Amino acid sequence: MIYRLLLRRAALNLLLLALLSVVVFAGGHALPGDPVVARLGPTASPDQIDAARAALGLDQPALTRYGEWAFGLMQGQWGHSITGTPVADMLAERMGNSLLLAGLAMVFLVPASLVLGVLAARYRNSGTDRGISATALVLVSIPEFLTATGLIAVFAIAWPLFPAVSLIPAGSSPLQHPAALVLPVATLFLVGLAYATRVIRANSVAAYQSRSVEYMRLTGAREKRILRTAVLPAVLPTAIQVWLLTGVALVGGAVLVERVFSYPGIGDTLVQATVTGDLPVVQALTLLLAAVMLAALTLGDIAVLLMTPRLRTGLVT
Repeated sequence: MIYRLLLRRAALNLLLLALLSVVVFAGGHALPGDPVVARLGPTASPDQIDAARAALGLDQPALTRYGEWAFGLMQGQWGHSITGTPVADMLAERMGNSLLLAGLAMVFLVPASLVLGVLAARYRNSGTDRGISATALVLVSIPEFLTATGLIAVFAIAWPLFPAVSLIPAGSSPLQHPAALVLPVATLFLVGLAYATRVIRANSVAAYQSRSVEYMRLTGAREKRILRTAVLPAVLPTAIQVWLLTGVALVGGAVLVERVFSYPGIGDTLVQATVTGDLPVVQALTLLLAAVMLAALTLGDIAVLLMTPRLRTGLVT
């Protein structure tokens, strides 16, 4: 039955990506301005502009350009940037950098959000709960760039422990410069931790108030056993969904963070491509992020299904 669910979700995801590709292509080409003129500069001659447009295929009808672009995407050929660089090569390196940043943040975020969320629910309405909830609310309310700026002010200026910018030399891996990763990772960690902790706390409160937990307490069960056999099994399915969505959000939503720290990730690439009118990069990156989001949603649904026998039974019936 899970295989049928996978097939349905795969078909739906492909349909959504196909519709999104039409919107992205049409929206990109409806923007004012000419990316070729923006790239060559105002001093370019008409012959130079026409030659550049022909080389990029921009002199073809819109329907033809879309067909060639969509067919190329299905073959793994994402076209070329207006600089002449293959889009796939450009995004592969930058996506790897962003995945590394988000992955390191998630390594710390997953256990921290689970512990804090369950702890706040276990001691609901206590000083511990109020402290955790208030801190999470404050972090959720602060924009990402302010969090990044605050960390720079404290740990790069007041106490110069880490660099204020995360410039990675060309040809080297970010892992070769661990100090440059600390503040960007800490920013993403704090941004994602607040949301995940609040969701896990809400689900943990519901689990602690369930009849099964009340019955276990009436029978004298210890809190560790209640946590292990009743609370965590009820919380983990939703927590996994939250972690997957948070991870995707950290990858796709780290535009401001990467700009603040000058980190060479997809956020910085997206900003630069948008400013310069590099449509092939903007279009490919938008679809790539959408595909990652849909994949995360699908994995989250499957995880919930596998961890919830009641849902598996309902699917079979």
